[in-house]
Amino acid sequence: MRVKKVALFVCIAVCAVVLLSVSALAADPHSGTWKMNAAKSTYSPGPAPKSITLKIETDGKSYKVHSESIDAAGKATTLAFDAMLDGKDYPGTGLQAGADMVSVERVDANTVRATMKKGGKAVMTVTSVVSADGKMRTSTFIGKDAEGHDVKNVVVYDKQ
Repeated sequence: MRVKKVALFVCIAVCAVVLLSVSALAADPHSGTWKMNAAKSTYSPGPAPKSITLKIETDGKSYKVHSESIDAAGKATTLAFDAMLDGKDYPGTGLQAGADMVSVERVDANTVRATMKKGGKAVMTVTSVVSADGKMRTSTFIGKDAEGHDVKNVVVYDKQ
C-alpha cells in the first residue's frame, strides 16, 4: 500500500513539472506569429515593405526567427536565424544590413535585443518589446543599411 502511495506521489510530481514546463514555453510573450501593421510602422529611410510575417519560437533560452517579407518593389525576402539568448554570435541568413551574424539577449520579460554584425562589427541593433497584453510587438531598428545610410525603423507587429 505504501509503495502505491509513493508511486502515485512521484507520478503526480512528474506530471506537474511537465505541465509547468509546457506552460512556461507557451508563456514567452515573443513566441508566435506576428504580422507587420503598416499603418503603425515608420521607416527611415523608406520605402516600407508591403508585408512582413514573422514567426518566433523561444523557450527563454533559445530564440528561433523566420521572417517572410515582400519589399516595396514586390520582391520576396527571407530572414532566418537560430540563436541562444546569451549574447554570443550565431549565423543567420537574410539579416539586415548585409550582416552575417546575430547575437541575441533578453533585456527583461518583454524585451529582446538582437545585434546584427558583419565581419564582427555591429551594423544594426533591433530592440523588440511585446506589449503587456501580448497582442503587439514593436521592433526598433537602429544602425546602417547595406549602403551605409542611417536607419531608424520602428516596425509594429500584431499577434496572429
